[in-house]
Formats: sequence, C-alpha cells, structure tokens
Amino acid sequence: MNGNDEDPAPTRPRPASHGAELHEQLALHGGAPIRRTPWPTYDKGAVHVCADDEEAAIRAIRSHLYFRYDHRTEAETECGQFEEELCRYFGTRHALAVSSGTAALALAIMGAAVPPGSLVACPGFTFVATPSAIVLAGCRPFLVEVDDDLRMDLDDLRRRWRPEIRAILVVHMRGFAADVAALAAFAAEMGVPLIEDAVPALGAELHGRKLGTFGVAGAFSTQSDKALNCGEGGFLVTDDSTLFGRAVALSGAYEGRLRRHFPGTEPPVDGLDLPLLSLRMDEIRAALLRAELTRLPQRLALFHRNYAQVSGALADLPGIAIRNPVAPGAYLGEAFVFRVPGGDAGWFARALRAEGIDARNIGADDDLNVRAFWNWRFMYDDRDPARVRATLPRTARLLAETVDVPLSSSLTPDDCDQLIRAVRKVAAAAGTPGGAAPDGSLPAAVGVEPVRA
Repeated sequence: MNGNDEDPAPTRPRPASHGAELHEQLALHGGAPIRRTPWPTYDKGAVHVCADDEEAAIRAIRSHLYFRYDHRTEAETECGQFEEELCRYFGTRHALAVSSGTAALALAIMGAAVPPGSLVACPGFTFVATPSAIVLAGCRPFLVEVDDDLRMDLDDLRRRWRPEIRAILVVHMRGFAADVAALAAFAAEMGVPLIEDAVPALGAELHGRKLGTFGVAGAFSTQSDKALNCGEGGFLVTDDSTLFGRAVALSGAYEGRLRRHFPGTEPPVDGLDLPLLSLRMDEIRAALLRAELTRLPQRLALFHRNYAQVSGALADLPGIAIRNPVAPGAYLGEAFVFRVPGGDAGWFARALRAEGIDARNIGADDDLNVRAFWNWRFMYDDRDPARVRATLPRTARLLAETVDVPLSSSLTPDDCDQLIRAVRKVAAAAGTPGGAAPDGSLPAAVGVEPVRA
C-alpha cells in the first residue's frame, strides 16, 4: 500500500550531472543500471490508496447493499453521494457514475443524441477506448492528425471537415490538455457538440478551469492508473439535463429509477424510450472513490511536483523534445512524454528499460501498443500497417519518435532523480540524433515520411 499521507514536500534542487553520463556504459551494453528496483506503476501496486479508503470500501461491503438502486434515497447511497461530491468538485449541474471511462464516453455521445452511423472526429493519438466508445455508441470514428505536441490538430480537422461529422471527441491524452477552448469554438461554428475524453486527465486544469467542463460533457475513468482508482469504473459530468437524463436511462435506471436523479421535478426524457445498457457503478467502488476524492488535491500536487522535477532537469537536454503544454501547468503530470526527432525512439526506450525505468516507444513496430492507431484493426479493411499509417502520416511519424515514461504519484524525489540520470545517460550514449552509441553502433532512424496520400 502506498499511503502518501503527507503533503508534498517542496521541490528541492536536484544535483544535475551534465557530463558524468558521457563516461557511463549503458546497461544495455553491460554497464551498471541506474536503478535495480522495479519502477513504480499501478500494475505493481503503486496506487494512491490509504487505510481510510480501504475502510470505506469495507464499510460498503459490510452493508450488503451493493446495487446503487435499493430501498434508500439517492442521497443516501454511495453512488448518489459520490455524484453530488463530483458536482461540487467540477462545478457542474450533473454527474453520473458508471462502469468505465469507455462507458462514460459512449453514454456522452448517445446522451448528446448524435445520430447512429454519424462520423465522430477524434485525434489519431489516443487510447483505443476512444474509437471503441464511438463504435459502442453506434457511430464511426473519423481520425484527425495531431501536432508536434501530440494534440488534436484543429487545422487538419478544419481542412478535412465533412458534413457527416456530427460530433467532435477531443482527448486530453496522457494528461495534457488539448486546445479545448479553440476546439469548442470550432464545434459551435460547425453546430456539433464537443465531448471531452478527459479519461487520462482527471483533476487537470486549463486556465483555472477543470478539464471535462469545456464541452457538452466530460468523461472520466477511475481505472487503476487514474487519479481516482477503484480498479474499474468511470463517470461523466455535464450541465445539460437532457443529455444527463438520456445517459442515466441508458446506463440502467429502469422502472422509474430515473426519477431519483431529478428530485422534485420530472425527468426531461422518458426512460422507456431508450435501451437499457447496464453500465452502472456499484456501491463498493463508489465508497472507495468517495474516500479517495478527499485526497485528490494532494495526489495532484504530487503529480505536479514529480513532473516539474523531471521536466525541469531535462528541459535543456539536446536530442529530445519534451512535450509542451498548451498553457503553463495545463497537464496532470502522470507521464513524461518526449520525442527523439530523427533518432531511434525504440532504441532509446529499450535503453531506458535496461537502466531500470519503464519506458515505451509509442510507435514501435515490435510493440502492439493500442495507443498507435494502426493497431486498431477493427477500424480498417486493410491489414497492412504501413498503408494504415499513411492515412495519418504526420501522426504516425510523431508516434514513431515518441517515448512514454509513467510517473506514479508515489514516486519520490530520489526516484525522479534516477529517471533524470537515466535519460541523460541514454541521451549521452546516443549523442546527437543519429549519433553513435558507446559500442559504435548507430541507432537507426525511424519514422514515416510525412506524405499525404
């Protein structure tokens, strides 16, 4: 268990060794690794949970009331109280707890009454759940290029706009805010709803406003690596009562239970007009999340502390391009993402792993990473990854250059310093982009030529 019960300590200056790494042999080539203990990640149990959170879940288990709709009023249930607390946190009129972030996305699309069969625009860099949610909602994904900082490219969307596009699903991928204000203005211009996939950015803000509150609805996940963690689960927030009512009915508020979400007034929709998809959250997860929510500001501060330490120490490192936020502080900080322009990001990630740091090259040919759009085979008749990459050549090239390192909130300043040392060591071995490694080998260039078919 990782309690993280203390407030984050002020970031202390870390000694930066700007030349020592040049004389260290890479662990990839037989040298001593920077780190010998596992890099903390959610799948190794590095989650922000303390004894009070565990007790909350046990309390719900002991109640024997696991279903959110029982003899109690909505305000007495764990799910109902969690939703009310989410409304206060986000400043929204409505919140709905559901079974997953994917469910929240699909319910937002269906709740917004996007016609089945419509195109829904989304960025080419996202987790596979984004296009999957579009398919679950009965629509078709329309992929859009990303810019150098891996955000949805509004210029590309504008250039390729089609009347069949009936919604825009923007993603705050890996916790970094998209240019959501500009996209919201464009969506209004086109007369379509903007929905936010804030699944990877729970608690992050842009200009003092929480991500997930710029569009008609925001969808979030509470899966194990998210800022609130209950293994599975998710929720949506919205100010649109009709969208909310449709989402509630679709999620599984049957036989009049929809009315519990609209105390003192009639629901704006009839639940019998909609299918029942059974995408509800249960009381045990809601109890755990309610307890965790009280410590969310602390966890967000830890994310920011760790990210500031790592990104600040590596900002001047030649050969890598650290992802830039759309505005100062407009990120969660749960991942350190950088590109190796003109170099071999796959080799760079392998070298980091050998140093004891978990790292992935998003666009690696030998890694079926479902954040790479050419691995979404359910979307394509063509089984040739090269031809699929050519449909979004800029995004494919950028992902081939991208290295992703998870930053758990449980990291200590010493953990972060080990990551800094490892990146500097690997970058020094690679030299300038295309430079020789210590064994004399050349990291092969990777990427896809940015040619529009």
